[in-house]
Amino acid sequence: MTSTAVLTSALDGLRDAGSGRSLIDLGWITDPRLHNGRVVFRLALPGFAHSQQSRIAAEARAALLALEGVNDVQIEVAPQAPGSHGGAPIGAAGHGPGPGPGGQVPERQPIPGVRQVIAVSSGKGGVGKSTVAVNLACALAQQGLRVGLLDADIYGPNAPTMLGVVDRTPEVRGEGAAQVLTPIETCGIAMVSMGLLIAENQPVIWRGPMLNGIIRQFLYQVEWGERDVLIVDLPPGTGDAQLTVAQAVPMAGVVIVTTPQQVALADARRGLAMFLQMGVPVLGVVENMSCFIPPDAPDKRYALFGSGGGQRLAGEAGVRLLAELPLEMTVREGGDNGFPVVLSAPESATARAFAHLAAQLTVPATQPT
Repeated sequence: MTSTAVLTSALDGLRDAGSGRSLIDLGWITDPRLHNGRVVFRLALPGFAHSQQSRIAAEARAALLALEGVNDVQIEVAPQAPGSHGGAPIGAAGHGPGPGPGGQVPERQPIPGVRQVIAVSSGKGGVGKSTVAVNLACALAQQGLRVGLLDADIYGPNAPTMLGVVDRTPEVRGEGAAQVLTPIETCGIAMVSMGLLIAENQPVIWRGPMLNGIIRQFLYQVEWGERDVLIVDLPPGTGDAQLTVAQAVPMAGVVIVTTPQQVALADARRGLAMFLQMGVPVLGVVENMSCFIPPDAPDKRYALFGSGGGQRLAGEAGVRLLAELPLEMTVREGGDNGFPVVLSAPESATARAFAHLAAQLTVPATQPT
């Protein structure tokens, strides 16, 4: 008769695609047993690994059916991913009530050891939001702060590339709901990203509840330690990720990133309005790509995307224009090479603008009256 040890040995060959660790060691596969030719085991995947479920199930069936005396496999899928902090996702479909009339914001829970959380958001993609988040985090660290960076752009995680850590995987300790991720230390900051947990070209095809689960794990099941500030790089738009962060954790505020042209401003207005409606302070507006500075003519400025858009948006909302960041080739080069411009070209106009932005955010920002 096939023993539990034999079943466990057969399943031990199954690996997490991100870390390469055994699913048995990770505690994702437990309690294998055999009865009348049928093997039953429990599969409990954390939120960030749900995209692997079909592949894991197929590999488990193949490994077990190859054993003598096994003619059927039954998988008990956990009803809730282990470690999805705080129980069920907010709301039946991953949304919770906003703070508008008749609605109440769920009680926000601080992150142990993290003094303040600042989100970086944009209404649309392509405006350089992740570039701003990464360089802002590095600039804050240069000012002596203990900084964390949470890449909450689950569908398009770019922070690992920009920080040069695409080949590294965070350590995962513990089992089930007690699992804890250790952030990657690089460029003076500690960071986590979905891009560190999946294969390079693997898509993340999730609906709201699964997205909420992994973001809450990144907030509460990462060993952040003592951090003066945690920068959260949100995906573009006004969807599940923004709602989850805004409703889960108390924030010092959010920085809205836009470019000067009208199509970017229209979407930025919607994003800014969403945070105000949810009771999250808007620290101000960052206008990215304000002008192009050619490397062979550093005294010239070209307004490729128009001008004054960030100032208009800030004025309309009654918030500060925090920075007008120029576009230089060193910004693109730093992001592609994994060495952000504030570190690779500290004397550049863009790096100096980021330092000025960071200096404004190291003191509590107040809304203009």
